[in-house]
Amino acid sequence: MTRIWEPETRFRYWLEIEILAAEAQAKLGNVPAEAVKVIRSKEPKTSEEFQKIIARADEIEQQTKHDIIAFVSACAEHIGPEARFLHLGMTSSDVLDTALACQLRDAGVLLMQDLDRLMEVLQRRAYEHKNTVMIGRSHGIHAEPVTFGLKLALYFDEFRRHRQRLYWAIHRIAVGKISGAVGTFANIEPSVEDYVCEKLGLKGEPCSSQIVSRDRHAEFFTTLALIASSMEKLATEIRHLQRTEVYEAEEYFSPGQKGSSAMPHKRNPVLSENITGLARLVRSMAVPAMENVALWHERDISHSSVERNIGPDATVTLDFALNRLTGLMDKLLVYPENMKRNMDRLGGLHNSQRVLLKLVSAGLSREDAYATVQTAAMKIWTGQATSFRDELLKNPQVREKLGEAEVDSCFDIAYHIKHVETIFRRVFERRDPT
Repeated sequence: MTRIWEPETRFRYWLEIEILAAEAQAKLGNVPAEAVKVIRSKEPKTSEEFQKIIARADEIEQQTKHDIIAFVSACAEHIGPEARFLHLGMTSSDVLDTALACQLRDAGVLLMQDLDRLMEVLQRRAYEHKNTVMIGRSHGIHAEPVTFGLKLALYFDEFRRHRQRLYWAIHRIAVGKISGAVGTFANIEPSVEDYVCEKLGLKGEPCSSQIVSRDRHAEFFTTLALIASSMEKLATEIRHLQRTEVYEAEEYFSPGQKGSSAMPHKRNPVLSENITGLARLVRSMAVPAMENVALWHERDISHSSVERNIGPDATVTLDFALNRLTGLMDKLLVYPENMKRNMDRLGGLHNSQRVLLKLVSAGLSREDAYATVQTAAMKIWTGQATSFRDELLKNPQVREKLGEAEVDSCFDIAYHIKHVETIFRRVFERRDPT
């Protein structure tokens, strides 16, 4: 990922765009074919040659204060007289935007591969814990049982949606333009753009100004922000599950690892916390990308400084964070016995809705049934009793409407997870159109 954003990669794309445009001009008879052959033959063959041109361009830019002019001038020194056929009818943004499209596309492809690896791990761990029962929580409070596999299936499905979003964001960002100063093709034929973009694996912008419209870039960066948000969501889940009072899952703690400089006993969720922070960084880059959409008339340059930062920063950061999250989930330690212990802490209260529904089916109004079940439940919450079942059976109305055997049937854990297989089929057997 870092190589995509190195100066050499950018300069290689810039030069390739210039040479391809010259080739297209030669096909139109606007440039001597022999001159293009000379230009192509003098293209730098090694990284060392490129570094010399880059260094020379940097020197020239100190005087010109213009990167593309400096680049073209440095290339002219290297190539010789034939270099006068470079950049004919083109403007700087023809080179800059087309190269940026290549870089963002390349970065997006790597991020797609990162997502594929993460989803592979999530699917494997989901099946591993498909029937590992744990308490579900809403508002941080015990609700009804779920399985850890269902949790991971949900995240798999969420990241699959992000994969689809990224696929289309890459499709829409992979657009170049070779249309001249304000996008009118006044000094360059549209066929030049067609040729250059086809050779680079891009599409031409159907209607450009001096630049490619920045809604494309905004979509790309907001997609990265959405991916980061779901990463933080998963990292926060792990952080909560690792809390000492919960301790249902834990980041792998390697031999020799230390958790605190002061307290030798500490085992902290440092990877999850790190991912949370990195997600904030990636999200912070979505807003300036959206603000780049509104530029003056056919263009201004206020977007340029933003993109020079967020292009590498957002993609490199997300690439690193996705790989870190994949490793975290691959080695995550899961403690089913602690999950069961926590679920049983409230004496069976997670079955309250089933009892409520049973009483309603037996003839009680919903209001009366709710009051009956809540009265018994609150005694567990306040420590006056420890068994929800026993408290229910102390109520004459419950005994009359349901009986002991019917109440006992409400405490069968299999009831809560009977559709896990169905959910897994819906998640993992669905085809991804991308």
